[in-house]
Amino acid sequence: MDESAGSSGPPLRVMSLHALAYCQRLFYLEEVEEIRVADNRVYAGRELHASLEADEDGERTQLELADPALGLSGKVDAIRRRDGSLHPYEHKRGRCRKGPAGPEAWPSDRLQVIAYAALIASCTGQPVAEGRVRYHADNVTVRVPFDDAARAELAEAITTARRLRESTERPPVAENERLCVRCSLAPVCLPEEVRQAEEPDRPTARLFPPDRDGTSFHVLTPGATIGRSGEEIVVRPPDGGPETRRPIRELDSILIHGHCQITTQALHLCVDHEVAVHWLSTTGRYITSTATSAGQVQRRVRQYRALADEAVCLRLARALARGKIESQHRYLLRASRGDEALRDAMLPDLVLLRSALAALDRDGDRGTLRGLEGSAAVGYFRGLARLIGPSVPESLHYSTRSRRPPVDRFNAALSFGYGLLHTAVTRAILAAGLEPSLGFFHTPRSAAHPLVLDLMELFRVPLWDMVLIGSLNRGQWDPEADFAVTKGKVWLSDTGRKKAVNLFESRLDETWKHPVVGYSLSYARTIELEARLLEKEWTGEPGLFARMRLR
Repeated sequence: MDESAGSSGPPLRVMSLHALAYCQRLFYLEEVEEIRVADNRVYAGRELHASLEADEDGERTQLELADPALGLSGKVDAIRRRDGSLHPYEHKRGRCRKGPAGPEAWPSDRLQVIAYAALIASCTGQPVAEGRVRYHADNVTVRVPFDDAARAELAEAITTARRLRESTERPPVAENERLCVRCSLAPVCLPEEVRQAEEPDRPTARLFPPDRDGTSFHVLTPGATIGRSGEEIVVRPPDGGPETRRPIRELDSILIHGHCQITTQALHLCVDHEVAVHWLSTTGRYITSTATSAGQVQRRVRQYRALADEAVCLRLARALARGKIESQHRYLLRASRGDEALRDAMLPDLVLLRSALAALDRDGDRGTLRGLEGSAAVGYFRGLARLIGPSVPESLHYSTRSRRPPVDRFNAALSFGYGLLHTAVTRAILAAGLEPSLGFFHTPRSAAHPLVLDLMELFRVPLWDMVLIGSLNRGQWDPEADFAVTKGKVWLSDTGRKKAVNLFESRLDETWKHPVVGYSLSYARTIELEARLLEKEWTGEPGLFARMRLR
């Protein structure tokens, strides 16, 4: 190898070369975009390595090595001396590759142990004849010679890794589909969804998780203090009442409503476990969030370049408007099915939505699309008002949309639910590594993030409109106890906010079968899936976003 080549850029992790040999896209996501996900297989591997100890001769395990000349750094599992030569050992919990001449190392494991052999030879100045990979599932040790061919293989891999590290273009999904099944980053990469978009009739293997990893923790008590005790989040009410404790590992986010306090220690615990903290007003208006942002530079550069292109924005805006209006239209049709009188009364409203849909493909700019979306919204909300049953108290009925402030009970509940949706969408956008202030449909205004408002349009109907209408017709709302009414403003009371949070969180956990990808997942995961599909629109895999519809 040319040892002078290591001076270009920061050193490569040996584990990154393992990822490179497995899949170039995996290397790029982990090393360039710094997206790393630990699944069950990763945790099992960590437990194996933690259990390894020095053998009876006291030989070293878990030794960290680095060499600027090679441009490599890493932690080798073990170094042993055999026949006058040092040998790096790598321990793998799985099975070895079955070759024609017997057990072999997998290509990624082979490159990894070769890299460690090069590091040991360079750092110690002692000869290294081979590396060895121990496969515990087979109880087999495979020997990997450290010869000229191995050195050339390592040099080529380092060159490829540096080239990819300097690129802003994400490599395509792996051609070998079997690699994706065992990849921890499949929920981020979405290889099966990409393949299904290219071949619509192709059955899609389920690699995206059906449910969210944790639960949302809403703190609604005014004046409460959120603190930390070990690995738990502790909420202490202002009146000295009973504390509420939640293990941090069970949470995916904390939502602080109104005038509550959170300690620095609790914030540090949330950051360490990548649990986002969101602040909302007592009326449900989104205020701000904490979220990790390391490694998102490349993703945001691509987003900025794409959304500076009017053609890209127009294409995405048209897909979004179509998705939203079609879902509104289908909901009104479905909710009025079997009621001819209701369907006849709703006909003028349905005509407005159909007219807007028919006009979407005509020539026009984003302003035209926003006008069509607004026209459809007029018909939709008139139709929505007709879905409130006669048994619902008149004070809970809807007459006209009012936002800031809501002037009736329906609008207060509607706006509070939209605030919860805003937070859920923000969480998904940040998880996908996107910049929420760079959107394509809504224009920047006040503190609202345009991209969040954009993505919300796909979920207003299924995640809150349907939930609110259904709960009203089931008699779940108390016009007096659940609302606080003053002259010129109405908002939810403490009991009303708790009721809305429970309804929304229950809806997030409900599952449905995605009509495009063909598998079932929770609504919480559906939001994240759409955020990740949106990001693919400007990474060489377009046509995946905003294809979900109500059935």
